[in-house]
Amino acid sequence: MDSRPKRTVTSKQIATAGIIGALYAALTVVLSPISYGPLQVRVAEALTVLPFVTPWAIPGLYFGCMVANVFGGLGPVDIFGGSFISLVAACLTYLLRCTGKAWLAPLPPILCNAFGVSLYLHRIAGMPYWLTVLYIAAGEAIACCALGYPLLVLLQKRSQPTRGGTC
Repeated sequence: MDSRPKRTVTSKQIATAGIIGALYAALTVVLSPISYGPLQVRVAEALTVLPFVTPWAIPGLYFGCMVANVFGGLGPVDIFGGSFISLVAACLTYLLRCTGKAWLAPLPPILCNAFGVSLYLHRIAGMPYWLTVLYIAAGEAIACCALGYPLLVLLQKRSQPTRGGTC
């Protein structure tokens, strides 16, 4: 017989994922003039630091990004590819929680999006790959470091991190 405790998903966890996803999609669509393309500051990317404090941010960010990218006009490559890159970045940010170093939380979204999204966006935009990497990294750094990191610090001061398991 399996002696491991059963893990149940609570309505609070589902709501957390849903709220984060809805916020991500809404912020991106409302701020669409600066949210899409090679020169972008997707303000919603500030939320990508949240997996550092709760694993339920991961599905929220993934589905929120997917919904937001439906409105971006770049088609399936961005809807599925861009969302997958956000999923990878969110998982990496979650893994960084074990370091206890919150300042590292913005790095996965910055690096994953800069190098990953640029793989297809430079072709669509007709720009050199490395220039697209630079532009995406700059926009991500603004959103994740200038907005996301202070959000993370504020959340850590107000509550204890929600752990999905041991590190």
